[in-house]
Amino acid sequence: MARKQKIREPGIHASSKRKMAIARGTLKKGKGNVWINSILLNAYGSELARERVREPLTLSKPHSEEVDIKINVKGGGWNSQAEAVRSVIAKTILKHSKNEDLRKKFVAYDRQLLVADTRRTEPQKPYRSGARSKRQTSKR
Repeated sequence: MARKQKIREPGIHASSKRKMAIARGTLKKGKGNVWINSILLNAYGSELARERVREPLTLSKPHSEEVDIKINVKGGGWNSQAEAVRSVIAKTILKHSKNEDLRKKFVAYDRQLLVADTRRTEPQKPYRSGARSKRQTSKR
């Protein structure tokens, strides 16, 4: 007797970077829950980080209440992780809704929700103490 395979609906995937933090998220139909590293948003990090992550959810209120988003984030500090997570949330909701007015609302509020920040740290130079350190010279 053959086992019945459960058909999984494909989710919407997005990823984002901020400094050294990398966030990857999947959106599926649901009840409006957001999990970050298997922790519900209400229990994640500090209050400031939670408020930063909630910004795209409140901007897209009717669309965000009908989906569940699972996000894995690693690297960087707590602030850059929160920035990467909020960008993933905005991107997945925008892909799901396909609404141009929502895109304009995100860009008007904060362009960093949809556009990645390409700045990265400069590598250290060999035999020197930092990224931009130079040997001190005496010009007399």
